[in-house]
Amino acid sequence: MSETSIHDADFDRALVTAALAEAAEHGWDRVSPFTAAKRAALPPERVRARFPRRGSILLALGRMADQAALTGVTDEGSTRDRLFDVLMRRIDALQATRAGVLAVLRSLPADPGTALLLACATERSMGWMLEAAGLSSTGLRGMLRTKGLVAVWLWTIRAWEKDESEDLSATMAALDTALGRAEQFARYLNTPPRPAAPPPETTEPVDNCE
Repeated sequence: MSETSIHDADFDRALVTAALAEAAEHGWDRVSPFTAAKRAALPPERVRARFPRRGSILLALGRMADQAALTGVTDEGSTRDRLFDVLMRRIDALQATRAGVLAVLRSLPADPGTALLLACATERSMGWMLEAAGLSSTGLRGMLRTKGLVAVWLWTIRAWEKDESEDLSATMAALDTALGRAEQFARYLNTPPRPAAPPPETTEPVDNCE
């Protein structure tokens, strides 16, 4: 990685961290790239170049969470175990700015534009998580897998919002349950249909009136 890339990554992390701190204190609707730049003491002209819109902050947060999840990926364990690991690493990355992320999530019902932006970004991220676990995210089957993993992620995030434990035990339990259900559904989809039963044999009716 070039020195410029390293500096860009540090710059982006500082801006995103400042933006989420602002969101935790004042609400996401009060955050802008400029207010985050001011809080982080970053040059606004450079922030403008890298974060032209407020949504750019959330997209950068998602990329950083993806990078944390993808770091240290291995081929060991079952597919379910690998999915569990990458998704929990993604949760751990969000945990570092928990209060700010929760402020963003609380704002979504009144902010459909941001909700749509995050929905699209989450789908892209879940495609990466599938690939990291050894499952293809391409084609029709891959699209269905991605949609399924988005549902798993959203279920897990809802548990994480309420989980105030240090070890995130409730979040891990919710993720494990959701992956188990997804696994059962995938197994159901992959089960070939049973052949239709042959029609019952018929006999000529007996006419008892003769």
